[in-house]
Amino acid sequence: MKKVLIIGSGIAGLSSAIECAKRNMEVTLVSPYSSERAQSVLAAGGINAVIDDSNGDSIESHIEDTLKGGCNIAGREAVTGLCTEAPNVIRKLEKWGTVFSVDEKDEIKRRAFGGQSHIRTCFCGASTGKQIVTALVMEARRYEIKGLINRRLKLYFYSALIKNGKCYGALFYNDDSDRIEMIRADFVVFATGGQNALFGKTTGSTLCDGYAHGKLFTQGVNLKNLEFIQYHPTTLETSQKMLLVSEAVRGEGGRLYYLDGDKRVYFMEEMYGENGNLMTRDVVSRCMYNTGKDIFLDITFLGEEQIKKRLPEVYDLCMKYRGIDITKESIPVTPSVNFFMGGIAVHNNHESNIKRLYAVGECASIYHGANRLGGNSLLAAMYGGRVAAESIAKSETEDSSKEDFAKELSDANAGIDELKNTIGNSSVMSIRNSLANIMKTNLGIVRDGDRLYKGINDIENAISSSAAVRCDNRNHIYPIYSLQEILILAKATLVCALSRKESRGAHYRSDYTDTSDEYFSATIISYDNGKYNTHLDLENEYES
Repeated sequence: MKKVLIIGSGIAGLSSAIECAKRNMEVTLVSPYSSERAQSVLAAGGINAVIDDSNGDSIESHIEDTLKGGCNIAGREAVTGLCTEAPNVIRKLEKWGTVFSVDEKDEIKRRAFGGQSHIRTCFCGASTGKQIVTALVMEARRYEIKGLINRRLKLYFYSALIKNGKCYGALFYNDDSDRIEMIRADFVVFATGGQNALFGKTTGSTLCDGYAHGKLFTQGVNLKNLEFIQYHPTTLETSQKMLLVSEAVRGEGGRLYYLDGDKRVYFMEEMYGENGNLMTRDVVSRCMYNTGKDIFLDITFLGEEQIKKRLPEVYDLCMKYRGIDITKESIPVTPSVNFFMGGIAVHNNHESNIKRLYAVGECASIYHGANRLGGNSLLAAMYGGRVAAESIAKSETEDSSKEDFAKELSDANAGIDELKNTIGNSSVMSIRNSLANIMKTNLGIVRDGDRLYKGINDIENAISSSAAVRCDNRNHIYPIYSLQEILILAKATLVCALSRKESRGAHYRSDYTDTSDEYFSATIISYDNGKYNTHLDLENEYES
């Protein structure tokens, strides 16, 4: 029986686990926390699928919208698979217990989302991610009872077990035992989410910190398209984080404006017509940035009854955290980092350049190109999990017992003990705060070469400081050992942005404002003994 190790238990990880277990594979599903704390539960808006053609929609339109939204650098073959399978994903989710919103005919409701030529976003009120996670958790438990899925909590990824270009499992820091432990597997699937820690306060979970990306990068795993970082245009700032004001508000007719004296200026409608508020997220965020004004989102005209019926979680969120009654008041909104189109470079079967090492969900760069359409992230997480499982099921296993990783385990525990006794001048939190400021200042909605160079230099200084960081909490060492690789990932992201001398999708450079045919491809970055090497994927090496 094939043994599969899955790291991360959000929608992508759960989908992978269920699909592997269905194919009679033995799954170990590892994460620090339960699935109910995964970032997936924060996804509010919906999931895209063409479930009928009554409004003139088609799978071909979904494919073209996705490619166009991503500025045509995502692979057509991968996107075609994603969009073609979307209706089956919805049917599967219904079967597993996802409660979609339905109309008077008991048919799934859909709402308009940005960058789409037709209304195709299926939803569960304003809590689609939460509903899907709940359904997947229940489905996974069926296989846990059968012994095909074994959940392990309080384990933090430390490093992959890689030799001769193949992956044999991973090492983890056990929060209970305070030691590093090894889990061997025939195949390893990473489903660790995005890289929120690089930017500090974002819409995402701080548990998705990018450490897995950074560590794998230093172990020889190629990364891709790190420069493409999606700023969601409508977020609400609180003292702790940026709260996502779902695109569903604009899908229901919400209008963006700024004040010119007492006059409301509906700037998106002035620039792009009546559907201007539903332009792609990169366009809306950049337009908001360029106004130089405080921006508001108005949905009051929908009326109290309809707002509370169609957007209950948005109403509750604004009222609870900022005391804003959206039935009577406009919402003050600002763009914030929300999604990372870049991540681990994978082939169409979701395998990386390291054999037997896969990546799915937001941590994998494959479907979204330079800009993700709203409603495609949940679809990609569900679909990618199945694709990876199918690939693993078809792959040959080999006897890997001859590969001995006892030294790696011993060295890891020795390294942990050494970190606990480090007395340095810098604290983790001070460096993490500095990192967030560097990235927000130099890799914002609008970038330029001077700022990118400065960001790289500042990150290099932070990397030097991290070598002598002091341990403030010897009972939990993860923040200490993860710091340097998070900084390495940050530098890699800035290097990718510097290397792309054009503007495309979520990557906008004021010194290279045009989109150039020369850069009509993905950016691949690799790490070699401290060197960051980038190249454009002109040969489509990740189209397989």
